[in-house]
Amino acid sequence: MSLNETLTEQKSVLLAALAQDDAERLDALLPELRAADIGEILEDIAEQEEGLACFQALMERLPIERRANVLGYLPGELQLAWAAEIADEALLLVLEEMSSDERADLFNLFDEDRREALLRRMARQEREELKRLASYEEGTAGAIMTSDYVAIPSGMTVSQAMMRVRQTAPDAETVYQIYIVDPEGRLVGTLSLRQLMVARPGARVDDLMIKDVIGVAVDEEQEEVARLVARYDLLAIPVIDAEERLVGIVTHDDAMDVAESEATEDIHKGMSIGALEDGVSRVPLWSLYRKRVFWLVLLVFANLFSGAGIAYFEETIAAQVALVFFLPLLIGSGGNAGAQAATLTVRGMATGDVGVKDWGKLLGRELLVAGSLGLTMAVAVTPIGIMRGGETVALVVAFSMVTIVLFGSLLGMCLPFVLNRIGWDPATASAPLVTTLIDASGVLIYFSIATALLTG
Repeated sequence: MSLNETLTEQKSVLLAALAQDDAERLDALLPELRAADIGEILEDIAEQEEGLACFQALMERLPIERRANVLGYLPGELQLAWAAEIADEALLLVLEEMSSDERADLFNLFDEDRREALLRRMARQEREELKRLASYEEGTAGAIMTSDYVAIPSGMTVSQAMMRVRQTAPDAETVYQIYIVDPEGRLVGTLSLRQLMVARPGARVDDLMIKDVIGVAVDEEQEEVARLVARYDLLAIPVIDAEERLVGIVTHDDAMDVAESEATEDIHKGMSIGALEDGVSRVPLWSLYRKRVFWLVLLVFANLFSGAGIAYFEETIAAQVALVFFLPLLIGSGGNAGAQAATLTVRGMATGDVGVKDWGKLLGRELLVAGSLGLTMAVAVTPIGIMRGGETVALVVAFSMVTIVLFGSLLGMCLPFVLNRIGWDPATASAPLVTTLIDASGVLIYFSIATALLTG
């Protein structure tokens, strides 16, 4: 049985036990489920009629530590829905068990009154730590980092360091990477738990640590953080402030979440869709309509230029009606080639594979590739041109195919660089935008060539 089938079966059993108010069965089932699976089940339950009541009832059956873990897998609106029914004292108990980054994310969802009420009930150190983590700008390393890490002072011996690790490990999000700081809290090195375990007890960590540490500034964009974690295959990456003090770490799982979120955002932009607040199955219909309508309406008016181009060449079309047969084929081919080039360029820029400095190199490569593609497609369509309109029409179609595919590919490759240069997101060079521009241009190119060859 696959994992999805198992989860579906567990969900059915859990819902049946909940409907029958079988407390004994629920208490036996819940410990068997992973926190992520409970979170998914709770999301499905909350979407049903009167599901929030069942959602709250299930959450109350979870132990506090387990409840805190499950909360991290729930979307923000469900976290708020649960917190709205919980007294401040009970909420604080759960917040204490959450990881520091997830605690700060949830805290930022509350209104000002709830935040103040919670802060007043916290110990001073916890209050200051939470306020600090919650203060970082969304989309930066500070906003996704956790302060639950293992740090040891420089100058310690291995045996002393092992003792410190044992003391701090229970609260740390990861213990496999250990950070060494000086008396002012500045990051001076790092070493792995394996290095520490196999070293002589009397050796000094300063002699074992790696001093060339890969780290990020607290205001670094989260996309760059995720890229560095993936590039260097890190379990976690340290985050430092302006004074080079260690203030947190971004773990591999959080970096993966960022990478997934950024990739989803780029895909949506690539199809001219605004950023969605939630998954496509849960986002409100009005929001889904609003995110899609702007570009679609804008591109409708942009397509008027294609119609204007056709109207301008009415005489050419009337003289050789067979030309109309090839119009969708030609502009469609140019649009497809342009969309491919734009997608490759946008993705290359997103992963750091290419930058503005590579524009000239990419232009030369695209000229060769697009030219070859255009010639290949021209050869493929020439026999059809001969059958439909004769050799002259076939020549027009073939020449137009090469020109339109070449133009579309170069436009698709260059547009992301142009947008990046003026400060826009390169992902805005979406397939609908590129194909619309090439549709209008393709009409002009095709009928200009036809007019020149057929009336010349």
